[in-house]
Amino acid sequence: MRNIAAILLVLMLMAPAIADEKPIVLKQAAGRDAVEGNCAACHSLDYIQMNAPFLDAAGWDAEVAKMIKAFGAPIDEADAKTIAGYLKTNYGR
Repeated sequence: MRNIAAILLVLMLMAPAIADEKPIVLKQAAGRDAVEGNCAACHSLDYIQMNAPFLDAAGWDAEVAKMIKAFGAPIDEADAKTIAGYLKTNYGR
């Protein structure tokens, strides 16, 4: 019973923070569905907006490759190209 009360307390304390959080909306363009479907499965999409000022086309290619090779993201080659293309076109510097 004590654990349930503690969990409820934590959830109640988190509610205001969650309520203020605005959803990330990526730019509408070809490839957005592939990004949302693959990338958001493992992490928040705010990483895209946070990294955009620092990554050029080569940087986004490397980032997509890292997610697949280093972190094991289950993204097939066609989706990887679509994702990288979307990121380079819409969030590259």
